Amino acid sequence: MNQVHPGSFLTLHYRLAGPDGDDLINTFADKPATLSLGTGELAPAMERRLLGLEEGTHHSFELEAGEAFGERNPELLQRVARSLLTQLGDPDERYSVGDVVQFPTPNGQGAYAGVVREVAADSLVFDFNHPLAGRPVTFEVQLIGVL
Repeated sequence: MNQVHPGSFLTLHYRLAGPDGDDLINTFADKPATLSLGTGELAPAMERRLLGLEEGTHHSFELEAGEAFGERNPELLQRVARSLLTQLGDPDERYSVGDVVQFPTPNGQGAYAGVVREVAADSLVFDFNHPLAGRPVTFEVQLIGVL
C-alpha cells in the first residue's frame, strides 16, 4: 500500500465539521476530491495529519481551536468608510450584519472576503479572519488513492 508523503497526489473523500458538528465540507456523498499535498489546498495542520497514512485508511482527527485556520486576529477587524465601498462597488448596495463582501486585492488580480460585523451611518466593520479561525474542527478522511 502507498503511504502519504510530502508532495503526494491524493484521491480522497473528506469531511470538515465545525465545533457544533455541522458539516462545512463533505465529499462522502459525492465524487471524491483530488489534491496534491504542499500546494495549499488543505491547511498545513490537516496535511500533517495525513502524512504516513496508507491508501485505504479511513480516519477522523480533532484539531484544536486555532490549529487548522489559525487564531483569530483582532487586527483583521477593520472599519471601512462607506465612501470607499461606494467607490469600489455599487453605490446603492445595502449591507447587513453577516453579509460576505468581496474586495479586490491591491493589484486587482484577485479578491478577498470580509464579513460585515457592524453597520454604522458612515462606515462598516468587516471581519477578515477565516470563519473558522480560533475554532476547533473535525477532519475526517478516507484515502482512496495515493500517488
